[in-house]
Amino acid sequence: MKVIRLNKPGEWEVLNHPKPDTNLKPGEALLKVKKMGVCGTDLHAFKGTQPFFDYPRILGHELAVEVVGIADDVTKVKVGDLCSVEPYYNDIVGQAVKQGKTNCGEHLKVLGVHVDGGMQEYFKYPAKFLHASNTLSEDQLVMIEPLAIGCHAIDRANITQDDTVLVIGVGPIGLGTIQFAQLKGAHVLAMDIDVEKLEKCKKITKIQELVDATKDVEGQLQDLLDGNLPTVILDATGNATSMMNTFKYAAAGGTIVFIGLFMGDITFNDPYFHKKELTLKASRAALGSDFSRIIRLIEAGKIDPVPFITHRMKLDEVPDKFEKLETYQGGLIKAVIEL
Repeated sequence: MKVIRLNKPGEWEVLNHPKPDTNLKPGEALLKVKKMGVCGTDLHAFKGTQPFFDYPRILGHELAVEVVGIADDVTKVKVGDLCSVEPYYNDIVGQAVKQGKTNCGEHLKVLGVHVDGGMQEYFKYPAKFLHASNTLSEDQLVMIEPLAIGCHAIDRANITQDDTVLVIGVGPIGLGTIQFAQLKGAHVLAMDIDVEKLEKCKKITKIQELVDATKDVEGQLQDLLDGNLPTVILDATGNATSMMNTFKYAAAGGTIVFIGLFMGDITFNDPYFHKKELTLKASRAALGSDFSRIIRLIEAGKIDPVPFITHRMKLDEVPDKFEKLETYQGGLIKAVIEL
């Protein structure tokens, strides 16, 4: 089978490995990868700017797969099922996991980051982390994991219909975050430095109030909100300046949630932080229950992630085309690799 591995920043290697055998461990499934979404994590790994990352690595954690084999004790899925993959697992049950926080366990591993992922034709994986649907397409299933990031962030923010929510960064994670905030009935605004992305955001989410991050942000927010500021800010940029500026944009008593991360420190003025009595939270990955919930929402027509997909490539094209993705800038929302 074909495998594409990132040996070091900027260097791909095409390998031919034997197809995994059907001798499966208890609880295991053999999966055929159908589609893989390209995440910011993958782009950062290619550039050498992804934290908690080792080379060489087979990338890929946003996956739509077909079950082609199951161990005798597996009942959650069956051969032929199309599934989304929950790509995070804890092989050691630590303190956080015992408290139900499986997304931030001390020993958390993520496919394509800490262990080899889905940029290969077949691999084995525990069936308990598969989420099947009888009706969703491969395009819909490959988008479940990035949607789950936004879903979990909204839960972290404890948003209600009385909140005014500002989502900063309208890439795929930001777009999903906006949609889940809208489902909460909140008043939602979107902000980005890229006008083209903001226009795509408006078209996909139907959001009307857009903020240009290159201009007077506080002035724009107060104009749109009758002199007020957002009660909840979710930053999906992974940009230090953007993240630090959220302390200025949040209303007194407000909540800030950092979805994106970067390799460095965040600083803020402590008296200012206390004056506003702000709440600052991180949001990491997602929970298994988020995957099931999102599948039900898509099946019910409440969310449609397919318009997020703007670019496609075949697995064979990765070594030549992957680096070009960043050149598309505002024209790129989500790229999908098809196997």
